[in-house]
Amino acid sequence: MKREIVKIDDEKCTGCGECVPNCHEGALQIIDGKAVLVSELMCDGLGACLGHCPEGALEIELREADAYDEVKVMAEMLPKGKNVVIAHLKHLKEHGEFAFLKQGVGYLTQNQDKALFDIKEVIDVVHHTPAGGTSQPKVVVQPVAAHYHGGGGCPGSQSRSFVRTAEPVVSSQEAPSALTQWPVQMHLINPMASFFQGANLLVAADCVAFSLGNFHSKFLQDKKLAIACPKLDSSKEIYLDKLITMIDNAKVNTITVMIMEVPCCGGLLQLVMKAVQSASRKVPVKAITVGIQGDILSEDWV
Repeated sequence: MKREIVKIDDEKCTGCGECVPNCHEGALQIIDGKAVLVSELMCDGLGACLGHCPEGALEIELREADAYDEVKVMAEMLPKGKNVVIAHLKHLKEHGEFAFLKQGVGYLTQNQDKALFDIKEVIDVVHHTPAGGTSQPKVVVQPVAAHYHGGGGCPGSQSRSFVRTAEPVVSSQEAPSALTQWPVQMHLINPMASFFQGANLLVAADCVAFSLGNFHSKFLQDKKLAIACPKLDSSKEIYLDKLITMIDNAKVNTITVMIMEVPCCGGLLQLVMKAVQSASRKVPVKAITVGIQGDILSEDWV
């Protein structure tokens, strides 16, 4: 599979730290005077850090990459020293990647003779690091009063307005979010993240959640999410690679595809079906089409 990932030129890096607060996932840290990518797993490849490096030491490279392997990562990090290993393991724990954390600690325990530092000290520091990845913000999901598409010759971009025949349900309590992972955008997700392992995957067009008032409670519940726009997103061949990896390596259990009724949205279902046909495993796929007024037009296993 292809992955976009940050590459650091150690010779150019002065350790100024300007890149660190601009890495949205916290994957960059200054260790021993140099910027270090402490977790490839968390690097989203967005490149928000690039413009903040005064030395031009950062760049995004698109390269073929094996499925994420925590044992291989630890093998590479061990020679870099105690501080790098601690930062990496703490990062996994803070992001709730407990399966990978267990693998990393297991590797350290089994390879104490290769380390030039006290393994027990590292494990103790990580043990006292607060765990993350468990708290979820609560969001009120309200029905959309009107939905506008502007400009362009595509039928899906035609401007229109409509009136609701029923009043939105008003509640004094906030509706809980059913989202249990981050990130969710297809360009940013790692298909081998632990939360995708054996999961029921929901692949949704960007507009779907804004059209459905019960998106979280009815459709996202007990699923892991990936969102995309088949019309506006670029480099969609990366999406195909990621979907195949989730089917073959992460071994997702089922895939539900939710698209809008507009013609351009059908490309997302076609992309998923191409991934299913290209993968070595077979998984059931359900296709759900959503009307622009928030009604379900069709729901079928394909």
